[in-house]
Amino acid sequence: MMECGHHGLMASHNSLESCSSRPRKLLDDPIGNTSAPAWLSRKRLEMKNMPMAPDDSPLEHFLSRRQVVSWLGTTGALWLMGGSLFSQQSIAGEQAPACVVRPEQTEGPYFVDEGLNRSDIRSDPMTGQVKPGTPLALILQIFRLDSGACQPLAGAQVDIWHCDSLGVYSDVRDAGFNTIGQKFLRGYQITDARGEVQFVTIYPGWYAGRTVHVHLKVRTAPLAGRSFEFTSQLYFDDGLTDRVYADPPYAGRGRRNARNNDDRIFRRGGDYLMLAPILAPDGYAATFPIGLQLP
Repeated sequence: MMECGHHGLMASHNSLESCSSRPRKLLDDPIGNTSAPAWLSRKRLEMKNMPMAPDDSPLEHFLSRRQVVSWLGTTGALWLMGGSLFSQQSIAGEQAPACVVRPEQTEGPYFVDEGLNRSDIRSDPMTGQVKPGTPLALILQIFRLDSGACQPLAGAQVDIWHCDSLGVYSDVRDAGFNTIGQKFLRGYQITDARGEVQFVTIYPGWYAGRTVHVHLKVRTAPLAGRSFEFTSQLYFDDGLTDRVYADPPYAGRGRRNARNNDDRIFRRGGDYLMLAPILAPDGYAATFPIGLQLP
């Protein structure tokens, strides 16, 4: 279908293959917004290293499980992958995982397959300049529904991308900006044995006609001779966004013109795609599980 970018740009969007023929709701998801319930002690460690037409296809299944996220240091500090900052917490009496149907949503006109394998997506790799904004630590957990059980999906490529605090995307030409050659706020990771990827980014900005969101795309390695793609968007509570936007660099832009229920894409399943960030020492952190029913 054809879609309008937020400054009038028209871009084509090819519908992606979906794993089922029609939406099926298995369970309302009070747990799909899972985030860390407690904080580990802080340790200072170093690591090396608008309006768019909806295209909501039926979706897949989510698995929720509890996770402890630790966030440390200043804006420039990175997290330790697979270490204490993303350690799992064993909780006695934790409920068995539940799988629920979620909506796939439109890719939008600003996806660019950059091939940037990185966890911290805040900078432009060409200049090293870091985009200002409230830090956001994001864990995505990818699972496959297999014989009635949710199993971690290792080896999947997960891309995320979103606009900066001014509502601008990188590496695209639009009526209101030209950022060709810049690659800020884009990147991908490959899921590990736990089905997880970890990103450091900033709280997204806004642009006309759209509520605040992060795009994501999951691509599997070829299965039975073909690959599988799942594309959607993640959203934030309006009250949290209001609090974040009261501070620089967001505050200078004035009042945004679209909240969640004003966004027609959000209205087609956004309630099932809500992040629930928790306050961290230097920003926010959130965990979001995504289950896929693969062929």
